[in-house]
Amino acid sequence: MPLEEILRPEETLPSNAVRPAAVMLALLLTLALAFTGPALAGGKDGTQSRAYAAYAKGDYVTAAALLIPLAWQGDAKAQGMVGYLYENGKGVPQDFVVAAQWYGCAAEQGDPTAQYLLGLAYDKGRGVPIDVVLSQKWLILAAARAGKQERDTFTRIRDAVRTKMSRAQIAAAQEQAILWMPASPYVPEPLWLNRPRSFTPF
Repeated sequence: MPLEEILRPEETLPSNAVRPAAVMLALLLTLALAFTGPALAGGKDGTQSRAYAAYAKGDYVTAAALLIPLAWQGDAKAQGMVGYLYENGKGVPQDFVVAAQWYGCAAEQGDPTAQYLLGLAYDKGRGVPIDVVLSQKWLILAAARAGKQERDTFTRIRDAVRTKMSRAQIAAAQEQAILWMPASPYVPEPLWLNRPRSFTPF
């Protein structure tokens, strides 16, 4: 995936934040590892392993077809991956609102990659209103729960977002992160229930 697809000018961080190509490469590797980890290789009649293999190969249409049913079953990793597919328009139409909903489901269950991506969504207002407190909350949780490889990247982005916040906002985000508890698996309401009455899903 070209760097230009991932890093758009409107998504840049504050001028004092470092976001070199190496950090972006580390993030991409982190996402690939998080979404294709060996702990998820089996289960669900091999659907997970086929889904993660298709995703790793860049066959996003197949990956989406396999991941979406898993996401609706409450699989947090699948929900995070489906969110990523929708955010980037890979194998599915690009839709930031749908992406944020799936990130939210996975993040509430404790998936650190989804927490990180949801934090970025709140920072940039992609599918959700801009909210630096919620952004910081999810980035705090992601950095705290991340594996060794992801932690440095998640921490840098968390700290960069913090530079835009007041002390009161930082304290509020920290309190929300402390009070957060993982939720049991769940799925979003069908999207058309959250859309205006004129919207039809067909």
